[in-house]
Amino acid sequence: MSLYYVQKFLYELNRDEQLQARYHQDRRAVLEGYELTTEEAAALVEPDVGLLFHLGVNGQILMHFAALHEIQWADYLQLMRDGIAEHGPVREGVYAMTGYVGVDAHARQLGQESRTTSASAPPRNRGEN
Repeated sequence: MSLYYVQKFLYELNRDEQLQARYHQDRRAVLEGYELTTEEAAALVEPDVGLLFHLGVNGQILMHFAALHEIQWADYLQLMRDGIAEHGPVREGVYAMTGYVGVDAHARQLGQESRTTSASAPPRNRGEN
């Protein structure tokens, strides 16, 4: 697996308008300079945010990729949850190192209800503990 190259590509894509234009013209061709597995390349071409998250792509980098594809914030969060549900826990990277299992699963482990699963939950105030 080449998580480094996936994240390097996304980092560059997020910051380079010329690369973005090339990506929009031919997604597969723009990936040729990166050492990616078939699975990674397919996730970047699709785009498959859930699979990329499962592969270990950092959420800060991934959210800009989602925005490039005009994926709304709530949908982006759901795609990450769906990726974990479909593909399993995060494979590599910081989320795997910390044992991250997703907001909903973490809340269940703590015996709490996740705010992402509770539609009636009011937004938290910054000063709230």
